[in-house]
Amino acid sequence: MLPARAMLAYIFIHGAGAIADYAGTVGYMQTNGVDARLLPLVILTELGGGLLVLFGLKVRWAAIAFCGFSLLTAFLIHLRANEMIGLQKNVAMAGGSLALAVFGPGAWSFDGRRGREALRTLGRYPKEAGVDRMRALSRGRGLLSINWRAVPTSC
Repeated sequence: MLPARAMLAYIFIHGAGAIADYAGTVGYMQTNGVDARLLPLVILTELGGGLLVLFGLKVRWAAIAFCGFSLLTAFLIHLRANEMIGLQKNVAMAGGSLALAVFGPGAWSFDGRRGREALRTLGRYPKEAGVDRMRALSRGRGLLSINWRAVPTSC
């Protein structure tokens, strides 16, 4: 998952280049009917979220934010400007972000490391089985694992 996270993060971190051409980006946003006061939030989302995804920290939240951000950008900017390639790119990025939110950041991430540390801690305390062990196993693996139920540890 690390290469996939790096490729997705690259687009957003590179997009934060609006800092260098702030005035041009403000003009582009205003031309397409988007309030220029949103630009600092856009830069924070792209740069901050990109770094979170790259390093694998709070990936699910960042990926969900990217999914919404990509769809908003696709329909508020690219559709109005009749930029079909930009629209399709943003819809594809939203899909990739959604997949990352569902399947998680993978083992090579700060979130994955926290999950491994939780497993080691639970191994020292055998009484903490069931739901806690299942939560520890699911950490870093995605939204699909949230609804796991406790499995009886003794028969």
